[in-house]
Amino acid sequence: MHKSPYHGFSIEFAEHREYVPGDDLRYVDWKVFGKSDRFYLKQYEEETNFACYFLLDTSESMRYRSEQAALSKLDYARLVCAALSYLILKQQDAVGLATFDHTVRNFLRASSHPSHLKPLCHVMEQAGAAGESALGPIFHELAERIKKRGLVVVVSDLFDDVSTLLLGLKHLRHRRHEVLVLQVIDPAEQDFPFQDPTLFKGLEGLPEQLTEPRALRTAYQREFECFLQEVRRGCHDLHMEYMLLRTDQSLAVALRTFLTARATRLHRV
Repeated sequence: MHKSPYHGFSIEFAEHREYVPGDDLRYVDWKVFGKSDRFYLKQYEEETNFACYFLLDTSESMRYRSEQAALSKLDYARLVCAALSYLILKQQDAVGLATFDHTVRNFLRASSHPSHLKPLCHVMEQAGAAGESALGPIFHELAERIKKRGLVVVVSDLFDDVSTLLLGLKHLRHRRHEVLVLQVIDPAEQDFPFQDPTLFKGLEGLPEQLTEPRALRTAYQREFECFLQEVRRGCHDLHMEYMLLRTDQSLAVALRTFLTARATRLHRV
């Protein structure tokens, strides 16, 4: 995932967080338990060569799954985040996670401890796709919350105002993070395969719309491709890596393509 070798780490206590199933009980703060009758873990900030934060979009539009895909966008995104987190932890590097819709729902500080994979996966599993998105403000907030310079991986369909979300991504770059944008879409969102008159259900506050798909297909696909190109071009201008992931694409193929592209780029650096 990264170029630098691992040289070891020092550990400093950072904060407490509430216990979630799968956490290592060795890190329970029993003094806090005695006072509150609730389990809290001591969380440590590990000074490593590399820390990666996954920013996982859990807004309502991520719930979408067409007949052409086996997984919803959120389920696909969860698997991508979990698989890459596993690989990073195997390298003894640190992984953190933020889930969000119009607000940050969960924030796990980066840790390189192998047991950290369990709470990461638990938070991702419990995150439901609900609420409207507000990508720009979320990226601004997380740019301030993620203090240590590292790699930030955005996993989202990016269904929001492009200029606003790019300003938020620019803030992350201004904080000197390396940023990777993984845009997850359903094949039907790009191919628009609908034939018969269809009632489209609005997500994130949009109304239902009964339409004749064949009359709209050409214009829709043109607009959607313009949207993808605007996002791709914006990421390129901000010197961010960008990759489009379709949920009908094999997860293994997607990960292999991603890792190969990363290795090639880092080899050139």
